[in-house]
Amino acid sequence: MQRTNYCGFITEAYLNQDVTIKGWVHRRRDLGGLIFIDLRDREGLVQVVAEPDASCFNIANELKHEYVVEISGNVRSRPNPNNELNTGKIEIVATTIKILNTAKPTPILVDDNNVSEVNRLTHRIIDLRSQKMQHNIRLRAKLTYSIRKFYDENGFLDIETPFLTLSTPGGARDFLVPSRMNKGKFYALPQSPQVFKQLFMVSGFDRYYQIVRCFRDEELRADRQPEFTQVDIETSFLSEEEIREINEKMIIQVFKEVMNVDLPKLPVMTYADAMYYYGVDKPDLRLEDFKFIDLTAQLKDCGFKVFNDAAKRGDGRIVALKLPASVTLSRKEIDELTQFVAKYGAKGLAYIKVNDVSKLSEEGLQSPIVKFLSADDLKTIIETTGASSGEILLFGADKAKVVNESMGALRLKLGHEKGLAKGEWKPLWVIDFPMFEYDEGVGKYMPAHHAFTAPKDEHVELLTTEPEKCLAKAYDMVLNGWEIGGGSVRIHNAEVQTKVFKAMNLTDEEARQKFGYLLDNLQFGAPPHGGIAFGLDRIATIMCKADSIRDVIALPKTTTGQCLLTNAPNTVEEGQLQEAGIALLAN
Repeated sequence: MQRTNYCGFITEAYLNQDVTIKGWVHRRRDLGGLIFIDLRDREGLVQVVAEPDASCFNIANELKHEYVVEISGNVRSRPNPNNELNTGKIEIVATTIKILNTAKPTPILVDDNNVSEVNRLTHRIIDLRSQKMQHNIRLRAKLTYSIRKFYDENGFLDIETPFLTLSTPGGARDFLVPSRMNKGKFYALPQSPQVFKQLFMVSGFDRYYQIVRCFRDEELRADRQPEFTQVDIETSFLSEEEIREINEKMIIQVFKEVMNVDLPKLPVMTYADAMYYYGVDKPDLRLEDFKFIDLTAQLKDCGFKVFNDAAKRGDGRIVALKLPASVTLSRKEIDELTQFVAKYGAKGLAYIKVNDVSKLSEEGLQSPIVKFLSADDLKTIIETTGASSGEILLFGADKAKVVNESMGALRLKLGHEKGLAKGEWKPLWVIDFPMFEYDEGVGKYMPAHHAFTAPKDEHVELLTTEPEKCLAKAYDMVLNGWEIGGGSVRIHNAEVQTKVFKAMNLTDEEARQKFGYLLDNLQFGAPPHGGIAFGLDRIATIMCKADSIRDVIALPKTTTGQCLLTNAPNTVEEGQLQEAGIALLAN
C-alpha cells in the first residue's frame, strides 16, 4: 500500500483520517494490554497504538527494535501530548501491521549518545539512522542545493574537472594512482581544481563553479579529511571587491534559506589587524571585545626581564588579555592555563590580579611579577589596558609567532569557557594577506596562498626589492573563528608572474615542471580573473553546531585516514600489483 506521508509529517492535519506509514520500530512498549510503537523514518517519530481487540495486536506483539514495518490506522488526538515532537499531539490507532523485514539486534543502539566514535564509525550505517545524523545529512543536502541554486541563478556554469590528473610537487602530499596501461607512471588525485578553473577562464567560460571532491594526503584533525568537498568558484573580469560582493550575497542567501538566519553585511578586516588584535587570521568575532592589548612599545625598558627581552627582539611582542571582574581564576586554574599555553611554545603565563587599582604595588596588585616592575611600569600597564579593580590581566611575551598562537588559543579557550561570547553568527572578510611567508625549512620565501595570486597593484615593484612587504589581492571569509572560504585575484600578466617566480627563487625549469601547461595556456589571451573556494564540510559543521566535520560526512575517515566501515585502506592481491607494475618494498 502506498505511504500516506512520512512519520514525522503525520500531524493534527490528519485527525480522524486513515493513514499508512512505513519505517523502523524505534521503541516498543507493552503497557498491560496496550502496545505502543514509536515508528521512525527520516522525518521523525510518530506514536502508534495497538489495542487488544485489534486484528493486528498479535503482530504488534512480535515487533522488535529496528524491524521494518508498514502500519495502517486511524489518526486520533493523543490523551497525553508530547510537545517535544511535531507529531506529539496525535497517535495512530493501528488496524493492520505488516512486517516488511526483521532485524538482528544492532551492535549499537540508535540515538545512544554514549557510543564511542570508533563504534559509531565502525557501524556507521546504523549510526546514520540517529536523529542527529539524519538531521546533519539532510541539512547538508539542503545546503548543497541552496549553493547550487545561487550560482545557477547568477550565471555560473557547473563544469567538471578530472579526478585523475598530474602530480604537482609542493603543497600537501598527493594521493597517487598507478596507471596499468602506462606502467611506471602515476596519476594524482587533485588537491583542488585550481589550475583547471583558471584554464576555463582562458577558454572563455567566465563564470565557473563546481561542488567537487578534493584529496590531500596530510595529517588529519577535527576539520580535515583526506577527501573533502569544496565549493569552487572562478570568474573573469571582476575585481577583488566584486568577487567578494557576489560571494557575500551567496553566503547570506544560503544561511537564510537553510537556517532562516539573517547574517549581517560582512565587515572587512585586514590581515595585519587580525594578527594584531587576535593573533590569528580567522578571528572569532563572537569574542570581539576580548582581544589583545599590545604593550610591546610601552614595556621595552621595563624591569621584568621576560618582558624586556621580548620587547627588544626584532620579532617579539608583548600582549595582555583582560578578563572582566565577573570572571575569577584560581591559582590552580592559572597553573592549568600555563600548561595550556606551553603546548604552543610559550615558556610561561604571567598574570596580574587587580585587587585595588588605586594601589599600584603589591598591596593592590597580586602577582609574582609585580616586584620586578616599577611604579611607572605598573601605571603604564594599568592605563594602557584600562584595567579596573577586580579584573585580571594575562600576559604573553615572546617571539610574535609564539605569542600569537599561544595567546590566540588562550583567548578562544577562556572566552568561550567564561561566557564572554556575544552573538551567534559573526562572519567577516579578512583581506590584504602577505604575498609570501618565509619558510625556515627551505630557507626562502614561499607563496602564502599559491604562486598565481596577484599582488596589490601598488606592490608589484616590491616583488623585486622587498617581497616580504608585498601584499596580495587575497581574501578569506571567516565565520565564528572558522575559515570557511579563501581565494584571490590571479596573475594574468606574464611579466608579473615572472617576478613572483623570481621572488620564490624558482627557476624557469622548476616553474615549467610545476605549472607548464598552465603557463603555456595563459599566453593565449588570459582575461583578468579570480575566484574563491569554500569548504562545504566546514559550513555544514558550523550550521549543525557539530564538533567535527566527521559529523556532517556520511562515510568519513578516522584521524589516521581509515574507513572503519570498509576497512580501507587494505592490501590488494599480488596479481593487481603486477598488472600495475608495482613491487612492494619489504618493511
